[in-house]
Amino acid sequence: MSTLQFLADGFAIAFQWQNLLFALVGVIIGTAVGVLPGIGPMSGVALLIPVTATITAGLPTEAAATSSIILLAGVYYGAMYGGSTTSILLNTPGESSSVVTTLDGYQMAKQGRAGSALSIAAIGSFCAGVIALLGLILLANPLSKLALKFGPAEYFSLMLLGLAAVSGLAGRSITKALIMTALGLMLGTVGIDAVSGIERFTFGQPMLFSGIEFLTIAVGLFALGEVFKTILERDEEDGQLAKINRVLPTKQDLKESAIPIARGSLLGFFIGVLPGAGATLASFFSYITEKKFSKTPEKFGKGHIAGVAGPESANNAASGGAMIPLLTLGIPGSGTTAILMGALIMYNIQPGPLLFEEHPQVAWGLIASMFIGNLMLLALNMPLVRIFAKIIETPKKYLLPIIVAISIFGVYAVQFATFDLFLLLACGVLGYLFAKNDYPVAPLVLALVLGPMIENNMRRALTISNGDFSIFVAKPLSLLFLVAAISWLLIPLFMKMRGKNVLINEEG
Repeated sequence: MSTLQFLADGFAIAFQWQNLLFALVGVIIGTAVGVLPGIGPMSGVALLIPVTATITAGLPTEAAATSSIILLAGVYYGAMYGGSTTSILLNTPGESSSVVTTLDGYQMAKQGRAGSALSIAAIGSFCAGVIALLGLILLANPLSKLALKFGPAEYFSLMLLGLAAVSGLAGRSITKALIMTALGLMLGTVGIDAVSGIERFTFGQPMLFSGIEFLTIAVGLFALGEVFKTILERDEEDGQLAKINRVLPTKQDLKESAIPIARGSLLGFFIGVLPGAGATLASFFSYITEKKFSKTPEKFGKGHIAGVAGPESANNAASGGAMIPLLTLGIPGSGTTAILMGALIMYNIQPGPLLFEEHPQVAWGLIASMFIGNLMLLALNMPLVRIFAKIIETPKKYLLPIIVAISIFGVYAVQFATFDLFLLLACGVLGYLFAKNDYPVAPLVLALVLGPMIENNMRRALTISNGDFSIFVAKPLSLLFLVAAISWLLIPLFMKMRGKNVLINEEG
């Protein structure tokens, strides 16, 4: 079957009424998650995994996985849209990739051009989403066919690269990021060893035989961690909301934004494809690029529309680009895509080269739904800008109990074990302590997801080579991935030693 035929089948799946509903709910929740400062796409996606698992419980596995991943992906790219709202209106980034938008977006709002800034951000995000989707369609099959030629050694090295990429660019301290990666790998070894059948780090507790549940860790660290941070630090926003007058941009605004949107979309997409680079890096690069190419660089930082159009397009294109290594190679390039990968694995669907052969319904249904979701976001964000702006004013005393309730009921509905509730609370406290001391949690989540797969592929490779470790450097692709992984860790280290700033990754 041709790519177009697969895509047509994907649209047939995406247009099923329940999947349209899931896409709509996903993008609305995603926008709200992006609008609320501090929650971010990782917390939003982690929080909703148990909810989607409960809602789709009666469906066949393949259909349940498709509907769930459509909703969760909608939350992911919806949060990228929503993050610009607080940046522009309150000078408070909804999540880290919207930091750059505050520089010109808030200045535009102060000048009475908040509506233009928000609508250009929405238009730029839509264009970026479409460009990223075209890239995904064009690259999905060739990359998955190439990856089918990989053996266990190549997979082991590729997964190490994915791990090194996120660890090497996450947080202000590479040492802390590597400590978190090691902790995630250690947690991934808990349970009964699949090869020998021996218990590992279970301390004789039957509830640990099946390993530590990824979902409980993710929801605890991100969602509950944020709740504890808000309560303990009395994290109240006291920013003044800018007024929104005209919603639609002027012809001059559109003219000045067209090239930055195109440039930001392409730049963001290619940066998003790189594991670990993420949307924050893409938005920073886009802003720097626009300032460099501009005939009036002095306008940047004073309310220049290109300073909103470029970065907002880049961070949305990066979120689409990050889906490529996830779906085709089984390598999550960021914290959020690691959580999406964990959600697929919950349904016994392994992302990677065989996904497009064994589960085309899931892969192409998701790709088609991303186009529909972007259309929905454009249709929602333009007329409903004022309503989404009101979400910012939600009092914490109402918001926090809702997050706690969803976390507890969600985890219990999936696991049916009180042990997981205690683990959830412990992870919430740890999530707060990690954030307070600048220990990035994205590498831990990624290591927890990838750890068992890294171990399995290493064992398979060593079985083939009769215990000879040289198999990992004897295979050219495996050697290339290992060199890239080492470089990804060492280059930021050398840059820091020379006193240069290293940009953090999207959700570090």
